[in-house]
Amino acid sequence: MIQDIFPSRLDNAFLSAEIKDGDIVLEFDVDGRILACEDAGRLSFISGSEGKDFQLVYLFSLDDRRYFLSLDTTGTDKDGYTYHDLKDIRDTSVQKDVFIVFTAYHLWRWYTDNRFCGRCADRLIFHEKERALRCPKCGNIIYPRINPAVIVGVIKGDCLLITKYRRGYAHSALIAGFTEIGETLEETVHREVMEETGIRVKNVRYYKSQPWGMAQDILVGFFCEADGDNEIKMDEDELKYAAWVRREDIELQPNSLSLTNEMMKVFKEND
Repeated sequence: MIQDIFPSRLDNAFLSAEIKDGDIVLEFDVDGRILACEDAGRLSFISGSEGKDFQLVYLFSLDDRRYFLSLDTTGTDKDGYTYHDLKDIRDTSVQKDVFIVFTAYHLWRWYTDNRFCGRCADRLIFHEKERALRCPKCGNIIYPRINPAVIVGVIKGDCLLITKYRRGYAHSALIAGFTEIGETLEETVHREVMEETGIRVKNVRYYKSQPWGMAQDILVGFFCEADGDNEIKMDEDELKYAAWVRREDIELQPNSLSLTNEMMKVFKEND
């Protein structure tokens, strides 16, 4: 999955740090596209020596390399560098670079969406001791937003419930949805499967989780069994395809980045 970058390791501990020449600057445009130079699936970014005049905030380190986020909105004009859509990067770039970009995007989205205090409307500033934004007027503290969501593999005998989204990602997928207020993750599983396909489920069991910075998510995977009537009543506003597919007929996604794809692969290979 996207976070499986061993022997490399992400260190997301907060630092109040100044940029150095050997550091990396990540810059997004107003549409959330990353500035990079692409060569055979590898991405290069602006160096610290080139970004010292930007408004920067420390993000994380990967092995011995530190990454900073540019919060400037003017854009950088650098030969060979262009802005890349995250969906294109997902399909064409090496896994470690995708993880870097998705994780940075998660924080860029949060910083971009939280410039002013929601309590008193004063401008927010960086917290000095933790990954947070602080209102100097009323003291309000805002932490990064992480959206919990479930991925659900619904099993009926030797078949898995495969879907395709009405919009966005075009490949095979599983039932997915965000957890609502006052709801457990297991209750989300029951509700989302019922809403999208009309199927009741039982024996809900946790599989694995993964960060998915592209949507500011923490994805939590579950397997379960169909309970009773197995007739699919597809929500056509959400899905364009939903069917019981035998394990040998499951078409996997084109790369191994997602929890969804791993869960389909586990069932397909009868692990």
